[in-house]
Amino acid sequence: MRRDDEILIVVDVQNDFCPGGRLAVSGGDEVAPLINRIAQGFKHVVLTQDWHTPHHSSFASSHPGKKPFEMIEMPYGPQVLWPDHCIMHTEGAEFHKGLHVPHVELIIRKGYDRAIDSYSAFFENDHKTPTGLNGYLRERGFRKVTLVGLAFDFCVRYSAEDARSHGFETEVIEGACRAIDLNGSAAQTRASFAERGVVLA
Repeated sequence: MRRDDEILIVVDVQNDFCPGGRLAVSGGDEVAPLINRIAQGFKHVVLTQDWHTPHHSSFASSHPGKKPFEMIEMPYGPQVLWPDHCIMHTEGAEFHKGLHVPHVELIIRKGYDRAIDSYSAFFENDHKTPTGLNGYLRERGFRKVTLVGLAFDFCVRYSAEDARSHGFETEVIEGACRAIDLNGSAAQTRASFAERGVVLA
């Protein structure tokens, strides 16, 4: 069992990120049983949930002539355009049925502002608008954050980097993640973690 001041953050294990979903990550469903086992060793667990409005600005379908995985410039910086996914109150946004973490204490929903995407569990993509997770972790006295889930090179990555920048000991269990690997993004993620002191377990 991990220390009382450690918490597990399970990132976006949702139907649309698993095989058959609208933005399927290869092997995404494989992480659920691994995470179930890992979570048994933590007293404290948080889940994150991508939760988009219809016609979200990060969807390629919202930009005539654009295709999924193209890059555009938004007011807050570069943005990958995605297939429509994890639309609130749809089956695609629900947690994968194989995920079973009954002692979860908090669910952080992100990406619900139509005008801005949100990869990180801590901030929207402007890196300024907080989700409130940092304050929650501080008030609860947590010192170490461990992350698992989907996708390794996007939402897990940005959540881990923000956890580290907030001063938390930060660990990512790569075996319980899966990557999109868009233009080498998985390797870039590992390099970024090494530079920032995020531990890959």
